[in-house]
Amino acid sequence: MTNAPMGQLAERLGAGETLFMSWCGFNDPAVAEATARAGFDATLIDMQHGAVDYTSTVLGVGLVGLAGKPALVRIPVGDFALCSRLLDAGAAGVVAPMINSVDEARRFAAHAKFPPAGERSWSPHRALALSGRNAAAYLADANALHMAFAMIETRAALAALDDILDVEGVDGVLVGPADLSIALSGGASMNPTSDDVEAALDHVAQRAAAKGKVAAVFCPTGARAHALAHRGFRLLAVATDGLMLQAGARIELKAAKG
Repeated sequence: MTNAPMGQLAERLGAGETLFMSWCGFNDPAVAEATARAGFDATLIDMQHGAVDYTSTVLGVGLVGLAGKPALVRIPVGDFALCSRLLDAGAAGVVAPMINSVDEARRFAAHAKFPPAGERSWSPHRALALSGRNAAAYLADANALHMAFAMIETRAALAALDDILDVEGVDGVLVGPADLSIALSGGASMNPTSDDVEAALDHVAQRAAAKGKVAAVFCPTGARAHALAHRGFRLLAVATDGLMLQAGARIELKAAKG
């Protein structure tokens, strides 16, 4: 395995490994670093629903890299132009929420990849150091080093799944079970373990494997991540920084009260 943090994600997933990542929304890059040092294979910094701003995200990417791990970033909905800035800053992967069509997947990939696969422009100011490469080698390898994940969260996304997976430059899909449950129930409920969601999860994992792409998923607990890792998902988010903080606080308070 490479010593350069950025290359670990694509290299290990390409080798068929199953990886577990933390999911961080606090606007403090030290939190992302702490989870990386706790043993997670990677860390995702959430700019969609998290409180994280651009400066803290860039610092977080660097601190996660200092801990020897790759960092991914989830961008806000439709903010594809942000992809290039985050990749220049050394993010190993970008996650785009609410990709509901092949056209949206193509727009996403265009910003995440250099030509000929995309239209990303050149300025990898932090990426070179985190990739362990000089400029020429980085350009040759960048499209494989940086991973692009399209989120599957709606009926439309499920219907277009094969076409999204076929887009050059989309390296995998990441399922958001909560939003998917709302969509599949027509807004009636939020149940990320409903029968409809369970069936959709198996479908996504099977289709991603058939297309040679990575199936990823958000899991609210480690137990759920363990279960889905045995159902074909190979990149699994384990809770969030907020959920882990609450869980740890409850455990220690319970111990303190005897």
